[in-house]
Amino acid sequence: MLFHTKRPRHSLLSCAAAAVMSLAVATAQAADWDMPTPYGDSNFHTVNIKQFADEVREATAGEVNITVHSSGSLIKHPEIKNSVRRGLVPIGELIMSRLANEDALFEVDSVPFLASNYDEAWDLWQASKELLAERLERQRLKLLFAVPWPPQGIYTRFAVETGAELQGVKMRAYNKSSERLADLFGAIPTQVEVPDIPTAFGTGRVDAMITSPSTGANTRAWDYLSHFNHAQLWLPKNMVIVNTRAFDRLSDEARAAIETAAAEAEKRGWAASQEETAAKIAIMRDNGIEVSEPSEALLERLKEVGNTMTAEWLERAGADGEALLKAYRAE
Repeated sequence: MLFHTKRPRHSLLSCAAAAVMSLAVATAQAADWDMPTPYGDSNFHTVNIKQFADEVREATAGEVNITVHSSGSLIKHPEIKNSVRRGLVPIGELIMSRLANEDALFEVDSVPFLASNYDEAWDLWQASKELLAERLERQRLKLLFAVPWPPQGIYTRFAVETGAELQGVKMRAYNKSSERLADLFGAIPTQVEVPDIPTAFGTGRVDAMITSPSTGANTRAWDYLSHFNHAQLWLPKNMVIVNTRAFDRLSDEARAAIETAAAEAEKRGWAASQEETAAKIAIMRDNGIEVSEPSEALLERLKEVGNTMTAEWLERAGADGEALLKAYRAE
């Protein structure tokens, strides 16, 4: 025979309160965030993001545990933004100019020669950050931080002296600006993600590309091409975004910790990008890549293309674009 002892009412209430508290603690500890990124573990963006994840984990005492999935292993680059927006993952990294088809403001950092060194790129970021954050908020996305790539240059299997050499060449593109620049030079733009670059060159899918010294060295460009022209066309940025609903579900302390870690990651990432430029150019030289600066003729042609693309961008960006450029020039 089983006997049931009736518990006092206050004991039952205490148990209920304890259960609620336990559930709250479990909920706080259950913020395990998967974070897709497009680039490999050795890429300086990924290294920086992994440190950001570690700092968030430590600062929140495990309330937010971010697992970084690099090289597009969880979600491919073109799908990262919408995956975060839809809540399939709470956080992700992508190159900002990928959103140019949605809004021209997102490609402001990829207009040739608008900002072609780090000081100019930082001023442009300060002038555009608030406006871009507002654009993302409309889609329930929060901008955490952004870090630039080293200045973009031209990679080929031949010397480029005037730009005429690119006529009819299949050129790897990664955003709207690189596609348009290829068009204006008479090249044939072809979308290729970073992990696929060596294969694309090996199979003849592309014969040239515009990208950073970082990507060139990380993909062992000396295995499939011979020349790098350090044209310093623009400094495109990667940005880290988070789903607003996922962010708002966190405690006040956790949200503050993430924003603090994001500010540190941005500062650290900009410094790392500058160091990356010189280091990766040296690696390419050491491995036989012929590194050059633009000739006077090539620079003149590039500036013509830049002026055309700036005018086209302003037409697409409208009044907001004009206001952004005005703020940037005031910087």
